[in-house]
Amino acid sequence: MELHDDDKPIGRVLTRREILKLFGGASVGLIAGAGFVRMVAAQTGTATPTATAVPTCVVKPALTEGPYFVDEMLNRSDIRIDPTDDSVQEGILLKLIYHVTNVTGGICEPLEGVQVDVWHCNAEGAYSDVDDPGFSTEGQKWLRGYQVTDEMGMAEFITIYPGWYSGRTTHIHFKIRTDPESDTGYEFTSQLFFDEDLTDIVQAQEPYAAKGYRDTLNEDDGIFQESEGLLTLDAIENPDEEEGGYVANFYIGLDLDAETTEVSSGDGSQGGGPGGGNPPGGRP
Repeated sequence: MELHDDDKPIGRVLTRREILKLFGGASVGLIAGAGFVRMVAAQTGTATPTATAVPTCVVKPALTEGPYFVDEMLNRSDIRIDPTDDSVQEGILLKLIYHVTNVTGGICEPLEGVQVDVWHCNAEGAYSDVDDPGFSTEGQKWLRGYQVTDEMGMAEFITIYPGWYSGRTTHIHFKIRTDPESDTGYEFTSQLFFDEDLTDIVQAQEPYAAKGYRDTLNEDDGIFQESEGLLTLDAIENPDEEEGGYVANFYIGLDLDAETTEVSSGDGSQGGGPGGGNPPGGRP
């Protein structure tokens, strides 16, 4: 399997200044303290997608892809399962819901039909289907998959809360593509992070606790610092007590017509792979 290099421009989202310009000098009050504009009207399961001048357009930086992206093309919502043997990765359940919108002509519309890829390490800090100095999981295909956004711009994944590995804080990788089979389609790649207090609670439980306390917190992770706090999930307890775990919604508005920009890769000293030391190419 080819491990794709992310040292190339991959698209972008709007800056705060561009958001204001695009929406005709809208009130600065629309830009919340967290640095984003949210859609005022809540969308329910029965709602119909409509354009709005007050968008779910979130100012989010692109971040490095890292060395462990493998384009498996696994179309599935539940990425805990390894389709090669039907085994299930152990860990605390996490429902991750993407809400993707397109900013165009001063409005923000749900973006239907784009592919959202998600991949991350397991509770032990390993990725599937890679050959790393610290582990070999080639042929295994857990904690990887994609979903195509529906008419509401939503894509939902069932996974586990990630573990950790040396040199990186707890995180999830994702990629959004309009045309995965073409080199000319729009592509946006970044990472998601977690509140430290919640991660402490999760990683005090098995199977996470067996690995010990993580060696890198958000404040020590150069890549997290590039996120400006805009990629930290606000995970809540799953209202389904029988399932347990957590639910997190992630909102992002993309400008598909924008020129590409350089991706942030964080501090070059960051990015030790799960086996310790630097991963292939020195990328996290």
